[in-house]
Amino acid sequence: MTSLSHKTELPSARSPTALMISRLRRQRGAMLGLVLFMLLVLAAIAASVLTTANPIYVDVSAAFQPPSIEHPMGTDNLGRSIFARFLYGARISLTMGVIAVALGSTVGITLGITAGFYGKWVDAFLSWFVEVLLAFPGILLALSVVAILGPGLSNAMIAVGVAFTPSFMRLARSTVLVAREQDYILAARALGVPNWRIMVRHILPNILRPLLVLTTLGMGNAILEGAALSFLGLGAQPPTPEWGSMLSTGRSFMRQGWWITVFPGLGIFLVVLSVNLFGDGLGDALDYDARSQHQVETEN
Repeated sequence: MTSLSHKTELPSARSPTALMISRLRRQRGAMLGLVLFMLLVLAAIAASVLTTANPIYVDVSAAFQPPSIEHPMGTDNLGRSIFARFLYGARISLTMGVIAVALGSTVGITLGITAGFYGKWVDAFLSWFVEVLLAFPGILLALSVVAILGPGLSNAMIAVGVAFTPSFMRLARSTVLVAREQDYILAARALGVPNWRIMVRHILPNILRPLLVLTTLGMGNAILEGAALSFLGLGAQPPTPEWGSMLSTGRSFMRQGWWITVFPGLGIFLVVLSVNLFGDGLGDALDYDARSQHQVETEN
């Protein structure tokens, strides 16, 4: 009888997605960011449960009250509850980030896949268009769009989405340029599969990983830029509670009520921090997958 001197290691039966999630769960920073972000989301969803105060109700007699049991975050210059405005403002700020990133990623990925797949003059024209947009800093491009469309919450979302379009377009294009030369794409073309089907069914699923990281990190930047537009009076309009507009209101009353500015600023800081922590951890987990796959291909 022949005895084995070492234990045979069986290959893992888990899918690549399950392995990625397992590695992501070991990223303490990513898990901390995810928990913090989910707490902010839950607080925004449960705003009507956490407080009975009306975020736009004016009571001048209660103006500039410091944080207390009755008003956990104090009141502003018009006697409105900062706690209520913080919670309801979280809804608007988070929604702005989600919609802006969804808009920018949808348009950018569509343009990037089209440019990378077809190449030639299509690629040249779309690349030139994106280079023009990249000539403007993100916030300046958003300001330009708002100047054309006019101030308002919806227009601010569109403006931030437009500002994020070039980043998604460039990343999608670069990944498609690599993916379109793979054997399975060439085989699909040889079989006469329509181009739109190749792009949707074969190319898009295989370039989602880097785009997912960009989407996650872009969420924090979108919230920050949306708050900046509201701070300048170009986003959410009074009396709508939004963290950026709350900062703008509170800057004139720093001596009378520091809490008017500190709490919305803290909200912006926490949501951007949580998203960036999770995005960095997700990027590390996906990068580990890429290194492992490259090592396996090299050994084979």
